[in-house]
Amino acid sequence: MPGSGLRLRPGYLDRPAQEALAAAISDIIAQAPLFVPRMPKSGKPFTVRMTNCGPLGWVSDHTGYRYQPCHPETGSPWPPMPAVLLDAWRELGGYPAPPEACLINVYAPTARMGLHQDRDEHDFAAPVVSLSLGQTCLFRVGGTARNDPTRSFRLASGDALVLAGEARLAFHGVDRIISDTSTLLPDGGRINLTLRRVNGPP
Repeated sequence: MPGSGLRLRPGYLDRPAQEALAAAISDIIAQAPLFVPRMPKSGKPFTVRMTNCGPLGWVSDHTGYRYQPCHPETGSPWPPMPAVLLDAWRELGGYPAPPEACLINVYAPTARMGLHQDRDEHDFAAPVVSLSLGQTCLFRVGGTARNDPTRSFRLASGDALVLAGEARLAFHGVDRIISDTSTLLPDGGRINLTLRRVNGPP
């Protein structure tokens, strides 16, 4: 199981901050529409829809996982990150260089995310910082091997989670979305914002 590198900050964003961030994400989605990532090789669609903001964005299709500077469908650059995300990275991440990508995963009430590692980056010394908006999810985390024991806990709207140190490469996923736990998003879904540094410090 991951050690002290996993840090949970319940209620990191208060309700006004959540509302402001949700509005900013809505503007980003208007510029960089949601798309459905697909599994490499099989092309099987994910159950989440996603987009990105920042200099780089993460995409997945039949050719593999990768970061790229433009939207896979529109070809346009990703929108810039809102200031609140950069502030969260500075406050929670403890890393000398700014994040280069923010993955915006949008969960419908029935969506989930299987256990996986975040390992498409070049420097694992940088943390992964995530913020939750909308419905509470049941989040599962294990160790650095797929068969390690896991534990699960709830992530509510406004919570922040950091995977760093021993926990940076921990397997993690979302078992399910818990309905009627938030009124923030009108569609009853959940948004997860994941900040990552792709390259090492400049």
